[in-house]
Amino acid sequence: MFKQSTLALVGLALMAIMVGAATAGAQTRYPSWSGQWRRVVVPGVGGQGAFDQTRLWGRGQQAPLTPEYQKVFEDSLADQAKGGLGNYPSSRCLPSGMPRMMYFGAQEYIIEPGVTHILVGGGVDHTRRIFTDGRDWPAEIEPTFAGYSIGHWIDQKGTGEYDLLEVETRGFKGPRAFDASGLPLAFDNQSIFRERFHLDRDYPETLHEEVTVIDHALTRPWSVDRRYQHNPDLRAQWPEGFCVTSNVNVVIGKENYVLSADGYLMPAKKDQAPPDLRFFKAPPR
Repeated sequence: MFKQSTLALVGLALMAIMVGAATAGAQTRYPSWSGQWRRVVVPGVGGQGAFDQTRLWGRGQQAPLTPEYQKVFEDSLADQAKGGLGNYPSSRCLPSGMPRMMYFGAQEYIIEPGVTHILVGGGVDHTRRIFTDGRDWPAEIEPTFAGYSIGHWIDQKGTGEYDLLEVETRGFKGPRAFDASGLPLAFDNQSIFRERFHLDRDYPETLHEEVTVIDHALTRPWSVDRRYQHNPDLRAQWPEGFCVTSNVNVVIGKENYVLSADGYLMPAKKDQAPPDLRFFKAPPR
């Protein structure tokens, strides 16, 4: 009787060990992309963030725009040349949203079984949630600048560890633009982004974000391979960058003005008319 009880206890202990090992094994299936990641700056291209980081921003992107949105782009460049903001909503401190929120600031990847968080350095564009719990698209998506992301992990090598994250993002609100030149996304905000995140096989300190954007401003899907360099220092600095603390643009109606260093409203364009002051009391003469 004693031997049977002992064997039963041993069996239960072994089962507990096996369950614990299986649980631990399941947890180790997800990669650790800890630390800080910064976008790779390609020599000769400059530091200005762009969708295709291997090309100059603005016209240098050679975006496959439709004729309608090519005109939007050219109008934006012309307005900026005169001192205006063009088709660049972030100059008014609106969130950049996707895809531009991925261009600037250090990134941190927090990977959990049901969701992957991408924390983007200080500022208004600071969080992406990628749901990997097997959910389907909701019947209704509340539009956001960052969009709603659903992804799934893949074990490409069959090693028992995931090494590729595939993501689709939709459900946007705007206005948004590809870069500071005003390179446009369609005003209907029906963009779809498809991404593949994985480490470089030869240089594991490099993270690839292969991204394709499908948008009505484009004549075809536009694909690029964005890269980020790893900083493993867990004590690395995470600087903040808030647009509202340094922005001098003041938009009144459809016109943009500039706030001078001593607090005066200044014209942004040559011969620009002042704003409508009908609701202000005129100063005594």
